[in-house]
Amino acid sequence: MAAAAAHQGSINPPNPTYVKNLEERIKPDQLKEALTEIFSEYGNVIDLVAKTNLKAKGQAFVVFDDTEAAKRAIEEVQGFELFEKPMVLDYARTRSDATVQREGNAQDFEVHKRRRLAEKERKQAYEAAEAQKKLKRPAVGAAPEIGAGRPVKASRGAGLKSSNPAAGAVIPEEYLPPNKILFVQNLPEDYGVDGLTAIFGRFEGFREVRLVPGRKGIAFVEYEAEAGAISAKEGTAGMTLGDEGRLVKVVYQRQ
Repeated sequence: MAAAAAHQGSINPPNPTYVKNLEERIKPDQLKEALTEIFSEYGNVIDLVAKTNLKAKGQAFVVFDDTEAAKRAIEEVQGFELFEKPMVLDYARTRSDATVQREGNAQDFEVHKRRRLAEKERKQAYEAAEAQKKLKRPAVGAAPEIGAGRPVKASRGAGLKSSNPAAGAVIPEEYLPPNKILFVQNLPEDYGVDGLTAIFGRFEGFREVRLVPGRKGIAFVEYEAEAGAISAKEGTAGMTLGDEGRLVKVVYQRQ
């Protein structure tokens, strides 16, 4: 089950149940065993994920097969101490993978996965942009640069705002937010429109492949909607082409 961000406040979704303020030093298997024992008292637990990555440690998601079970667990386990730390519970913002698979069909699950992936990539893009901004800010109390405060001859065009995108925070290609156009790089020279159409035309909403005149090894692939591009990017991750087995890089077009 993918991690769903917690939603604060009173809402009324079915599940999963979001648990935070868990002891981070406990091993995931031990934590899952303890959580399963506690929450099984309130209903049938069909999925339980204890997060292990650095940013999400101390959090877990518990999925019941019954809405009332989730409600009772949130009301009664709220503040219950586990490994000497009081648990904080709330409803998660989105449904879990297990819930979607149980209640919907294969198409519903694919749509759910695409939305989750898009949300994850938007978050990564935002975090990358914020990190770039912090790198460009001068440190508080930093010594002024040599020559600061001296009169400087105005350069030509002073006062005009630069139109160069590189002047602002530059987001790495891997973290660009989703859009309906993909930028494909490191293509074998013998791959043209037909070969790329055969690969990228398999995904929903395919519109066209555009090569760049005078530039080899790159192309743009456009879809009718963002969802098609997301599926294509995910579906071609790690793809190799040509006799040399070139690893093709697929990212979203920089807007």
